[in-house]
Amino acid sequence: MQYRCNRCEPLSAEVLRTTDVLGRRWALALICASHAGAVRFNEFRQALGEVPPRTLAQRLVELEQAGVLERRVTDARPPRVEYVLTAHGRRLKGVVDVIETWSIRA
Repeated sequence: MQYRCNRCEPLSAEVLRTTDVLGRRWALALICASHAGAVRFNEFRQALGEVPPRTLAQRLVELEQAGVLERRVTDARPPRVEYVLTAHGRRLKGVVDVIETWSIRA
């Protein structure tokens, strides 16, 4: 038997868009690592551990497209790529802190 809530309102487009970005595997971990100071691809790999490189690259692109991270290429030999939290991404710090606090108490 399936129960349904007749009083529930549909989720807003904003909530659905946010959960689509943040609900992907490794996305929140990347945001946490960004707040901790990781900025280069290999630093993210060291911080996250077992994330496959292809998945990491894909998540970085998705977070960049969502406006959470900014990809910066420095003019050096060889070129250096760094990922920096945008102002929009820095606003997620509160979410990261709440998740960390919840996980400590769980």
